[in-house]
Amino acid sequence: MRRLSSTVVLWAVVIAALFAPHRVVADVCFIGLIVLLGGAGLVEFYGLIEKRGLVCFKRWGIAGGGLLLGGTFACLSGWWGPQNALGQANDFETGFLVLFVLGLCARQLVSKSNPSGLTAISTTLFGLMYVAWLLNFVQKIHFYPEANGRLFLIYFVLVTKCSDTGAYVVGSLIGRHKMIPRISPGKTWEGFGGAILASTVASVAFVMLAQGRLIGMNSGHAVILGVLLGVSAVVGDLIESLLKREAGVKDSGRLFPGIGGILDLLDSILFNAPLMYLYLRHVLGI
Repeated sequence: MRRLSSTVVLWAVVIAALFAPHRVVADVCFIGLIVLLGGAGLVEFYGLIEKRGLVCFKRWGIAGGGLLLGGTFACLSGWWGPQNALGQANDFETGFLVLFVLGLCARQLVSKSNPSGLTAISTTLFGLMYVAWLLNFVQKIHFYPEANGRLFLIYFVLVTKCSDTGAYVVGSLIGRHKMIPRISPGKTWEGFGGAILASTVASVAFVMLAQGRLIGMNSGHAVILGVLLGVSAVVGDLIESLLKREAGVKDSGRLFPGIGGILDLLDSILFNAPLMYLYLRHVLGI
């Protein structure tokens, strides 16, 4: 019940941010939520790094994540140049990542007390890529120029979270055969099947209810995406479990009762967002 309550409250806030009646209000709520999730996720990630006994440039990573998310939003929302400029957003990300790496190297050059420069640069960059860069694909779906991006974003989040719920419910009820117990003792093959079934059913049902408003989507694409997002959600969850196992913690944080921290909430979203975006561009071709 705590897990369900946290999920309902959180995604109610997300839906409110997406469908605020005034565009400026909706944009401010959306980027505020994205930066909040990204910043909190980076704090948790670098916290895991420190618990593992490794070094990182924590402040640089958090500041860089905020700038990366904010800059991409400015490109896509029309606050900086033409609206929905995916090419401009991609160029901005590329340039920013190059400058970020150079900045990390310069930061290490002037450091007098850190003998583990390679580790610090690697862990800081990985955090930026894992949290902020992957989270940026949520923005690219939301502002997708040739389709109803907000509706596709709701579809993507719903299917992903149904995968999480299906895995949790089926695994809790009938799970017997462990997947990778050394990484996540609670994950079972039965739960994996439940994740795929739940995400596929949710995908097909949403496409049918949308009645053509999801441009290019049909029942075939709904099944393919349901399976693809269901599998990827489980993989994303396992990857985050690997990070927590390395750090020796059960949850990445305690922000959401029954769920854990921001990374526990975003683990499946982070890996599914680029898959959804690439499917829109290169399979649906819209």
